[in-house]
Amino acid sequence: MENLTPLFIALTGAAVVLQACVLVALYLAVRKTSTKMEALAQEVKTKALPTLETAQTILADLRPKLQVISDNLMETTIKVRSEVERLQVTVSDATDRARLQVIRADELLTRTLDRVEQTSDLVTKTVVSPVRQVSGIIQGVTAGLEFLLANRARKNGGSRSRRAVPQDEMFI
Repeated sequence: MENLTPLFIALTGAAVVLQACVLVALYLAVRKTSTKMEALAQEVKTKALPTLETAQTILADLRPKLQVISDNLMETTIKVRSEVERLQVTVSDATDRARLQVIRADELLTRTLDRVEQTSDLVTKTVVSPVRQVSGIIQGVTAGLEFLLANRARKNGGSRSRRAVPQDEMFI
């Protein structure tokens, strides 16, 4: 094992030197990256920060205006909603009134038609029926008188007297 000790020492030394080289390479890479990051940070400071400050100023100026717009929009929405509700109530009321008027008109028309029918029946019973009865009586009296006059004419005039022939019997 004594022969191996110098070998292990040499290998350990080589490993330490290799580690030192890697650490130096890492240091140089980090330093190079750090330099690039500092340049990038500087560029961001010079270009982006003024833009961000301008945007912040604009937002600060717009915030009250946006708040006013939001408040106005909310008030308008409330007013529109109340007006729509009022309109809905008005339309509903108008519809109900129109429906009632249609019902009243229908009842009025029905009553009028019923009264016209009753009046027609009453006129038929009180005027037309008696007129028919009187007409029948007159026709009966007329037929009786014609019969009596025809018999008298026979007795007075003999066989030469002609009996009156109604026009309907002469039609062929």
